[in-house]
Amino acid sequence: HLLLFLLFVGPFNCFASYSRATELFYSLNEGLPAGVLIGSLAHDLRLPMAGGQHPAAPQPPLSFTLASHGLGGQYVQLDNRSGELHTSAIEIDREALCVESNGATIFEGAAAVSSSPSSESCLLLLDVLVLPQEYFRLVKVKIAIRDVNDNAPHFPLPHIHLSVPENAPVNTRLAIEHPALDPDVGTNSVQTYRLRDNYGVFTLDVEENESGERTPYLIVMGALDRETHGEYVTVIIAEDGGTPPLVGSATLTIGISDINDNCPQFSDLQLNITLYGNSSLGTHVATVHAVDMDLGSNAQITYSYSQKVPHPSRDLFHLDESTGAITLSSKVDGDTPRLHRLIILGNGPGCIPAVITVLVTVIKVMMRPPEVVPRFIANEVEGVVYLKELEPINTPIAFFTIKDPDEKYKVNCYLDGDGPFRLSPYKPYNNEYLLETTKSLDYEMQQMYEISVVAWNSEGFHVNKIIKVQVLDDNDNSPVFSQQLVELSIEENNVPNAFLTKLHATDADSGERGQVSYVLGPDAPSYFSLDKTTGVLTVSTPLDREEKEKYRYTVKAVDSGFPPRESIATVTINVLDKNDNSPRFINKDFSFFVPENFPGFGEIGIISVTDADAGQNGWVALSVLNGSDIFVIDTGKGVLRAKVSLDREQQSSYVLWVEAVDGGDPALSSTAKITILLLDINDNPPLVLFPQSNMSYLLVLPSTLPGSPITEVYAVDKDTGMNAVIAYSIIGRRGPRPESFRIDPKTGNITLEESLMQNDYGLYRLLVKVSDHGYPEPLHSTVMVNLFVNDTVSNESYIESLLRKEPDISIEEKQPQISIEPTHKKMESASCMPTLVALSIISLGSITLVTGMGIYICLRKGKKHHRADESLEVQIPLNGRINLHMLKKKPMEISNI
Repeated sequence: HLLLFLLFVGPFNCFASYSRATELFYSLNEGLPAGVLIGSLAHDLRLPMAGGQHPAAPQPPLSFTLASHGLGGQYVQLDNRSGELHTSAIEIDREALCVESNGATIFEGAAAVSSSPSSESCLLLLDVLVLPQEYFRLVKVKIAIRDVNDNAPHFPLPHIHLSVPENAPVNTRLAIEHPALDPDVGTNSVQTYRLRDNYGVFTLDVEENESGERTPYLIVMGALDRETHGEYVTVIIAEDGGTPPLVGSATLTIGISDINDNCPQFSDLQLNITLYGNSSLGTHVATVHAVDMDLGSNAQITYSYSQKVPHPSRDLFHLDESTGAITLSSKVDGDTPRLHRLIILGNGPGCIPAVITVLVTVIKVMMRPPEVVPRFIANEVEGVVYLKELEPINTPIAFFTIKDPDEKYKVNCYLDGDGPFRLSPYKPYNNEYLLETTKSLDYEMQQMYEISVVAWNSEGFHVNKIIKVQVLDDNDNSPVFSQQLVELSIEENNVPNAFLTKLHATDADSGERGQVSYVLGPDAPSYFSLDKTTGVLTVSTPLDREEKEKYRYTVKAVDSGFPPRESIATVTINVLDKNDNSPRFINKDFSFFVPENFPGFGEIGIISVTDADAGQNGWVALSVLNGSDIFVIDTGKGVLRAKVSLDREQQSSYVLWVEAVDGGDPALSSTAKITILLLDINDNPPLVLFPQSNMSYLLVLPSTLPGSPITEVYAVDKDTGMNAVIAYSIIGRRGPRPESFRIDPKTGNITLEESLMQNDYGLYRLLVKVSDHGYPEPLHSTVMVNLFVNDTVSNESYIESLLRKEPDISIEEKQPQISIEPTHKKMESASCMPTLVALSIISLGSITLVTGMGIYICLRKGKKHHRADESLEVQIPLNGRINLHMLKKKPMEISNI
């Protein structure tokens, strides 16, 4: 692809050799992309590169620079270091770059474009400077741009007309004056022409002149006859010589011009005509007609009498030389011959005349026909009476006087023809008749009537008087819409000035009275437009279905009569929905408060979302974007549910993102934030952190002063609020003097109440109840606090053996301060008193025994209830024996809030 010509290369060891100008020649195809290598100047000039041939003697780096960035420089990129020449981002178009200009070269600085006389030669000229000074030279680079077949032939005119005379001989050649053009050169230019359909009588040939231009010629290959085929329409195709070849086409219309090759001809050789002797002057006798198949002046025909026609016949009958009409030009009398032979010639230019013979037989009539004399009342012009439509019934048209010129015969008359007309005798006059209408005329039903007043005498002789009645139009019809209700639909967000429909109304009236113009009704919105003349209905602004879904207004069709008449039609426009609205949540953020331990799949709340679109575009599906393993949402109703029961102590709140996606295509979506806050319920009893074991103990010195803090019970509750407020109480004691110690119900601090004596030495065991303030029922835990009152601990194993023994602790009757006051004792007396009263009334004789039995029964019930009350609080048996290892908190059942 690289063509290199070194015209001059000097020795490298002489500075003068580098200073000489050098020319490099390259060639490349047009239309190449950016970055294609054209050539390497350093390599092609054999210049030494730094570190190349003599490593011991370092060479200075070479520099390559375009002398000027002109027209040619924008098509190439020169690497200043390597000297490589590449194509630039601007694509080389040979046809635009090198326009043939008779060998002139247009320079711009050191970069130019040259176009030689040959249409195939196109050079891009560059001047490149090589530096530094010791290697300086001016290099003239010539780049030959090779043509590629990137242009198809095209005709300057899309329709080419060519005229061929119908008598053109075979092999007649006619040049097509508008040959195809192709900017490409050489074999890539136009090479051949062909016809898509030659009709069997044409072909094409191509002639090339000295400058290489190819001109197509149409060649006639068969006989032509304009009267048989007056025009040929085909397609001329031009094809270039590229690979693959490109083609262009144009419509070629070949018109066959007429020559005078046809003469006039009569369809008949003879006509036989009968003429009554009493015919009036100007009576039409006959018309002859000849035909010439040629066109224009070649088909002009004139008519004339042959020289054989005698003068009396010529004087009696007039022949119109243009139309061939024969009329009676003089009166027939007794001397007029009964038979006339009229020989008529049809004359055409350059032709032998055609001949026809007209035989006219004259029948002599002795009597004169009746006479019909009209006197018009209505407006009449040249035998045509003009009446307005909607004229009233019995409108008079004309009087007719019927008489016999010889006054020998009786004459009668009648009206012949269709129409709302009547001819009746006009009394008291004889032979006077009045012509009038019998009903109103309607122009839209019929515009012209032709009637005849026929008179005949007793001898049977008839005379016709033809009368034409022209009905004049009046503006009696309103425009009529083709549709009284026009139902349309259009998608919302339409383009401005969108076409809606074309209204059509007709008016049966004529002229201006039937011209219809269109007007919008007063109820039409201003952004609808109706073309007054065409009836085209448009909307100037985009419509929004969510703003208004249906439009209904009237349109008028008005005619141009006076006064104008109009009609009204109704237009309804349904705006079709487009998915242009995203789902919209009623709130950006939703917050729900849910009690913990809420059952799984219970309804947490409803996420309300709307979509202003309609149909499928307005269907909304909800989904949880995060936390989908815990929460689900009913996509139809928007109900948010949790799959599992939620525990506030594990997680007190949840933040979810819910996405709403509509059913449009493409779908639109929106998101909302949901915060779920868990409300605490009392589901955790207090947890005792100190003392850590029921087996631990603390030494208390006898010298401890009253009011001194001894130890504390410390507990926590995982719940919150009142459910986590803890109260401490001692519910069981054992020791030498158990009342010596008390506990603070709020802090859990245990203090000494009284001074300790010699007899107070020993092990004290305090059963402490830790209870919360929960609702609906407080929860509690118990812990054993062991205090050993002594001066020292001399035998720990003894103390541990005491701790391992099951303590015999009496549960105190007094309830903790935070406990709910029991109501069971009130119920005891309420249940016992009716029993005692009933027994005393029934058994007055044995009151002592009955009373004793009643007291016994009540005591048994009270003990049973007392046990139940104590079991609700600490679950410790009333036998006073406590198993500290088996003591557990009571199982709780928390109902939902």
